[in-house]
Amino acid sequence: MSSNDSPTPPTPPKGGSRVPGRPESSLPRWSAWIVVGLLISLLFLASTMDRGNAEEIGYTDFLAQVENGDISEFTFDNNTYEISGVRENGEAFTSTGFREFSEQDRELFDARGVNYKPETPTTNFFLSMIPLFLPFMLILAFFWWLARRQQSQMGGIMSIGRSKAKTYSSERPGTTFADVAGYDSVKQEITEVVDFLKNPGKFAEIGARIPKGVLLVGPPGTGKTLIARAVAGEAGVPFLSVTGSDFMEMFVGVGASRVRDLFNEARKMGRAIIFIDEIDSIGRKRGAGLGGGHDEREQTLNQMLSEMDGFEATEGIVMMAATNRPDILDPALLRPGRFDRQVVVPLPELEDRKKILGVHIKHKKIDDDVQVDVIARGTPGMSGADLANLVNEAALFAVRNGEAKIHAHHFDMARDRVIMGVKRDSLVMSDSEREMTAYHEAGHALCAVLLPDYDPLHKVTIIPTGMALGVTMTLPEEDRHSLRRSHAQNMIVMMLGGRNAEDIVFGVVSSGAGDDLQKATGLARKMVSEWGMSDRIGPMAFGASGPVFLGDDMMQGKEYSENMAQLIDEETQQVLTEQEVRCRALLTENRNALNLVARNLLEHETLSGAEVNRLIDVANKQDGGFSEAGFTEAASTTSFEG
Repeated sequence: MSSNDSPTPPTPPKGGSRVPGRPESSLPRWSAWIVVGLLISLLFLASTMDRGNAEEIGYTDFLAQVENGDISEFTFDNNTYEISGVRENGEAFTSTGFREFSEQDRELFDARGVNYKPETPTTNFFLSMIPLFLPFMLILAFFWWLARRQQSQMGGIMSIGRSKAKTYSSERPGTTFADVAGYDSVKQEITEVVDFLKNPGKFAEIGARIPKGVLLVGPPGTGKTLIARAVAGEAGVPFLSVTGSDFMEMFVGVGASRVRDLFNEARKMGRAIIFIDEIDSIGRKRGAGLGGGHDEREQTLNQMLSEMDGFEATEGIVMMAATNRPDILDPALLRPGRFDRQVVVPLPELEDRKKILGVHIKHKKIDDDVQVDVIARGTPGMSGADLANLVNEAALFAVRNGEAKIHAHHFDMARDRVIMGVKRDSLVMSDSEREMTAYHEAGHALCAVLLPDYDPLHKVTIIPTGMALGVTMTLPEEDRHSLRRSHAQNMIVMMLGGRNAEDIVFGVVSSGAGDDLQKATGLARKMVSEWGMSDRIGPMAFGASGPVFLGDDMMQGKEYSENMAQLIDEETQQVLTEQEVRCRALLTENRNALNLVARNLLEHETLSGAEVNRLIDVANKQDGGFSEAGFTEAASTTSFEG
């Protein structure tokens, strides 16, 4: 199951496609200002184009050329006092005179026979109006811009009740079931929705009614949104996507208005899918708040319930929603006729994880030593998003190491990084702390190997990682859906292995077992109070109450008496004590192996599960009890990669 952020499946671009009926603006707003500037430039250029390449001369030179007979005709502009004409040799000229020619100049023109024509040209209407209207045009443009700005702000306020749903049409390449790895049962269950949207007449002939609403339930990161998008891609209908938080605003009634607009928009499209992600943000139980039931969230929910009752299944509108908190949804939302079908999208199983990993490593350079089966076995409980992050972390480790391909050890490093955190190479421990950590992790590893029917040991390390000074990791061979009492007891023994190893070897216990004790105590309490694994309490369950919501579970009291609470504490303590006795006996009996594993951890820092098993076999073959000479000989004859 690939995650929502998976790079492999094609996803519609952000913002969705254009809503039908709304024109798209092909030109930007500033293009109008460019057109205005070009028009003004053309007007100014038109006034200067008539000059051509005429030579400009002074008035004295002009009179000299007239006296020499080079000029026989010219034109005089009464407005600009510009003299222009053509010489006898055909060259054009311009000059600037005075308002009136003097008496001597006129006598010269008459004596040389020069024909001059005074003219008063009419001015360009546009050029004459520009100086007058340009200030007014600028003022009008400013007020127009101010009005547009206020209109856009008012439009945002007036359109606050419009739906914020993003529309993905069938014209764009959509996601299909082929892009969703694994989850064959989920896809099979949801295929009816696709068949109805493709062939609604087939259901109408028989009289079958398709569910109006499909609720996808599952942990975060399992790909619920991707599955809903794949349904839209398979059906080839518009897909309206919106989140629950998009309905809420600071104004009263906005949420209900957006719900109405969302359904009206879907009705205009005919057959469509409305997908609401994180519906629990608006679909919580009504009446759980203080101060009455007229808050904005409840009004939005009421409007949604009304709209779902208002359209018929034959309209071709199917609602889909996703949540990871179905326990807090209002019962009216889940009744038949609304969200009457719940599709569980659980964490991927082993086979599903193999397919998901295959999708994510498809376009990456993977070395031949990478085994998808081994990676899938080592990632129980990971969602599709977690697996995508795991593959990406492995690729990052390969780049940091300068490798051309991603190797198997890169995936091991990525799994350690995701599960446990970053290795703290800068942390410096004293020799005594390092030795105690080695025996602590050796105790865990020894219990994991020697306990019957326990998960195989993958590796043990004393390199500080995350918040831990050392880590012991087991690798389950298959996914486990139920927990037997014997396996739960073995888990507690393994958790107490580090603490008892410290006590056996050094005679003291440290704070390093704090996390182990919390997990062991929590598991023991569940065995006693929830799973009925206590003989004294019997088949009774006292599970912890769910999440407390204001006004709903606030005043809920305990489901058992004080005597029963004391009995639960006593039984929990007895379970822990019994398993501690088992753990201590197991480590004491295999003291030689404990020392051998701890010493090799001090030398190599990291041991694989196969190496720990080999050390235990070497320790079991030694004759007699533990001796320093025997240990030294065994350690010297066994080599490890570390």
